[in-house]
Amino acid sequence: MAKKKKSGKKGGKLAKMSEEERILYLEQKALAEEEMRKKKEDMLMQFLKDKLSKEEKSSKVNLNKINQQWRQIMRESKSKELLKDIEILSQTFERVVDRKDSVIKALAKDIEEAEVQYNMALRSHLSNVDDLIDHHRRRLGTLQGEYHSELKTVRSEFEEERELINQCHRHELQRLQDIMFAMEQNHQEKESDARQEFQSMRDEIKNKNLEEKHALRIQLEGAVESLWKQFQSALKNYNETTEERKIAFENLKSKDEKSAREIEFQMKKLQKIQDTITMLRGKMQQNSRECEERNRQLRDEREHVQKHFQQLKSEMNLARERERSHLTTLTLQSNAAIKKLKTVLGNGESILRLAEMCRKLETEEEKVLPFYASSLSQEEQEDVEAAVYESPSEPLAAVMHEYISLENFWKRYNKVLLDKLALDKEKQTLNQENQQLRSVLKQYLDGISVNDEILSQNNPLFVVNHKTNVKLAVPVLDPRVRRPAQTVVEAAHIVKHTV
Repeated sequence: MAKKKKSGKKGGKLAKMSEEERILYLEQKALAEEEMRKKKEDMLMQFLKDKLSKEEKSSKVNLNKINQQWRQIMRESKSKELLKDIEILSQTFERVVDRKDSVIKALAKDIEEAEVQYNMALRSHLSNVDDLIDHHRRRLGTLQGEYHSELKTVRSEFEEERELINQCHRHELQRLQDIMFAMEQNHQEKESDARQEFQSMRDEIKNKNLEEKHALRIQLEGAVESLWKQFQSALKNYNETTEERKIAFENLKSKDEKSAREIEFQMKKLQKIQDTITMLRGKMQQNSRECEERNRQLRDEREHVQKHFQQLKSEMNLARERERSHLTTLTLQSNAAIKKLKTVLGNGESILRLAEMCRKLETEEEKVLPFYASSLSQEEQEDVEAAVYESPSEPLAAVMHEYISLENFWKRYNKVLLDKLALDKEKQTLNQENQQLRSVLKQYLDGISVNDEILSQNNPLFVVNHKTNVKLAVPVLDPRVRRPAQTVVEAAHIVKHTV
């Protein structure tokens, strides 16, 4: 009801206003409403801006909190991973340290063994060097004695030859001095005769020349007088006839001089222009030559660099192939060497075990005196040592010369081999003797036996005229005296299975 009343009042108010006042009133009202609307929009915009700034601040704070918590989680997980890595690295480091310690101990042991071997080799080398020095000193003494004897012989021959040469030289010198004195006397005589003859000839030629000169002077003076008179008359006639021509010649000469000066000026100008053109052409040619030379040098340098690059590339490829082949060869050789060393190691271990087993079977005498005494005399022993120390001339001797250090081993081996041969010989002798005794025993048993087979043959026990029927080389086949069979196992088989 109130709104109706207000609208009724406004309508009555507008009805009372004129048209202009109504328009003005409506415009003011529209402006007021527009201002109110703008204020409301500004207030709404300011509210939204404040709310947005608050939201941004709260979002930044929340984002920082989230980042802080995420960083804390990441730090904890990363610290756990690092702790695990540190534990793994520490275990790996301990294993590496243990391995390195074992390698160092093995290397130290190898160094000690190498030092022992080096000391043994050094002692052997020093003894060999001392022997070589003694041998060299003895040989040097003999060579020095031979040198002194030959020096005395050569010196005496030289003195005799020098005395003979000095005598010949004195004789020849005396003869040459006599010849030079005779030649000097002959030369002085010839020189004096030639000088006198030259002096006389010079005086004669001088007098003759003076006489001829005087006669020619008189003749030439008369000819000159006649020629001078003729010249004066001809000059007078010439001056009279050529006076007008002379004047014209002077005019033409002046014009010619002007033209010559102009021509000379123009020629100088042309010469300067020509010189400039020549200089410019020379510079142009020189520049073109320099450019061509520079281009040629650059092309040559480019070709040289390209060739060098190709050469280096080919060399690098060849080096790679060569190194690859070397590496392959080295790998194969190292594998073969490892297998060979393992074989040698196995052989060495088996040899050491066999040596230990043989050591247990040695007698007291072999333990005390392992090497047999040499049966050579002192001189023969020295000859053998000298032959050993001499440089080998054949490949087989050179190979044998490298194994001199195994001399003691071969001595023991030869001693054992000799013992084996002696035992084989003794065994063979005993076997023959045993065979003979068995045959005799068989014949004796046959002699004392009584059966048809034995009675049909000669009795070996009968002795007639100090002769017997015993056969000493009869094969033993009778089981009564046959040696019982024995099972024999070869020693190599036992040693092989034992080792």
